[in-house]
Amino acid sequence: MQARILDGDKLLTTTDPAEIRAALAAQQRIWIDLERQTAEADALLTDVLKLHPLTVEDIWADRSRPKIDDFDDYLYVIIHGIGAARHDKLKTVEIDVVIGPHWLVTHDPTGLVTDDVGTDLDHSTRTMVKGIAWLAHAVLDRAVDRYMPVIDQLDTEIEQLENDVLDRAGTPRGRGVLMRILAFKRRLQELRRMSIHQREILLRLSRGEFDEIPADALPFYRDIYDHFLRINDIAEGYRDLVTSSLDAYLSVQSNRMNEIMKTLTLMSTVMMPLTFIVGLYGMNFKHMPELDWVWGYPAVIGLMIAVVTGIVLWFRHRGWIGGHDREP
Repeated sequence: MQARILDGDKLLTTTDPAEIRAALAAQQRIWIDLERQTAEADALLTDVLKLHPLTVEDIWADRSRPKIDDFDDYLYVIIHGIGAARHDKLKTVEIDVVIGPHWLVTHDPTGLVTDDVGTDLDHSTRTMVKGIAWLAHAVLDRAVDRYMPVIDQLDTEIEQLENDVLDRAGTPRGRGVLMRILAFKRRLQELRRMSIHQREILLRLSRGEFDEIPADALPFYRDIYDHFLRINDIAEGYRDLVTSSLDAYLSVQSNRMNEIMKTLTLMSTVMMPLTFIVGLYGMNFKHMPELDWVWGYPAVIGLMIAVVTGIVLWFRHRGWIGGHDREP
């Protein structure tokens, strides 16, 4: 548990629970960043800040969906940031934000957002001087900004995926491309499921529904909502592109399968009359005039060559081999 206390124009950093309690009692502006659950942290949340037991439970729990709860003395927000986009799923991080009258409590287990905001505060206390709502805005804004590198990564991956669909569909390596498409769809579905709730939360924060957000801060919260809405629209577009890639994969695979079946059919058509001729003269009837003919064997071979040549020429005339199909 680490706290940053605004003392005049100076920013004091401490981990001492006694100093944190003293700053809260003096109603100094303070930002408390929780790291892990301890008895001291629980006592501070329940006994000093008077947070509802359900809020404390949610802070330490790992919730799958964003949420917002408005209490009399504070506003509790759960949002999700993105750490990275792996091949199989998105690595989301829950960030808890509790906005009080003169204090802010955050729980960012990995330091995905709070580390950067804390570094900025160490260089300039302007954000904290403006108010707690502005500090909460900095946390939320940084969480939304973390989406853009992941979106750019997804854009690069989907471009490569589209190229691989055309190059590898219908080949032995095509199954790997199909698995990548399905994994990509799962990632985008997870992003969509989470972003639907988070978009609604950011919209409510930007509309001035809560007393903890002053009117002069609302335009900046609307800016966060606009950024996230654009990210959500891009993700929706990616879902359409991945669906199109899957359709293209199945289409290319079907076309290549049709080419294979066409080749096998043509081969069977060529072999069919040859099989008939060989089978006819392979019968062991005693009275077959051609059996005693000296030129019988060369004649049969010549007949077979003529039949094959005629069939191939007919196929070529129709455009079934060596060209495009022609209308009859």
